Amino acid sequence: MGLRRGDGRTSAVVGEIDLAEAAAVCAADPVASVLAAQRIEAARDTGARRGGPALWGARRAGELVGICWAGANLVPVCAEQDDEALDVLAGIALRQGRRCSSIVGPAGLVMGMWLRLEHAWGPAREVRAEQPSMVIDHAPAVPADPAVRLGRVEDLPLLIPACVAMFTEEVGYSPVEGGGGSYESRVRSLVASGRSFVRIDEGPAGPEVVFKAELGAVTRQVAQVQGVWVPPARRGQGVASAGMAAVVQATLRDTAPVVSLYVNSFNTPALGAYRRAGFREVGEYATVLF
Repeated sequence: MGLRRGDGRTSAVVGEIDLAEAAAVCAADPVASVLAAQRIEAARDTGARRGGPALWGARRAGELVGICWAGANLVPVCAEQDDEALDVLAGIALRQGRRCSSIVGPAGLVMGMWLRLEHAWGPAREVRAEQPSMVIDHAPAVPADPAVRLGRVEDLPLLIPACVAMFTEEVGYSPVEGGGGSYESRVRSLVASGRSFVRIDEGPAGPEVVFKAELGAVTRQVAQVQGVWVPPARRGQGVASAGMAAVVQATLRDTAPVVSLYVNSFNTPALGAYRRAGFREVGEYATVLF
């Protein structure tokens, strides 16, 4: 359906967006838009030509100037200075009500959306306004850990608990509270699609995960690393930087020409590990958690 603002300058469109136009909006900044772009690219790969109800848009003078992917996460994409597009996208969000667990993406857009939504959607459980966005498009700066490999189905009994531990530490609650089937399915799908990396060593009590990471969002231009985790007992030993070097090496070879990630600004050890591996900062993300 199409929804038009009263001033007639910008139209809000839901469910009728041409996917090629949406992809062009994302192409203006492939790193910043990767979370939305992967959804659009996946839909186009199935032969779809138009987005469904999860894809919102802002159109001005016949041109699509902003989009928002509305799934488990709300992901806005437009020029940061385009306040009118943010007004339109936030207006759709207000009409539909909150259905997402977070708003995530480039910091200026996320905080701009939150400014417009907080009065109706607040309070947030947490607002992470400063999350450096980092990339690497060349060989890593440290040797890759040869023990890091793609995850396999037989790793799941060890890998799933490691993923749960990472999520709980990062977000503040367990993803398997009250069930967790969808989270486990997500881990399984990442393994099945060759987007899970792991190092498993023999520990005092048997095999244990000592490094893991996933390619959580992938387009033809960018692969975004998510879920990086090293158990507390192995931190501070260079495991993360060498592990990330292995992930970068494999991803540049097999998946995309740019590897990206975003990290909480207060996570000094992680920032150091990524910088040692060769990542550089190119912008900033933000996340509003509900």
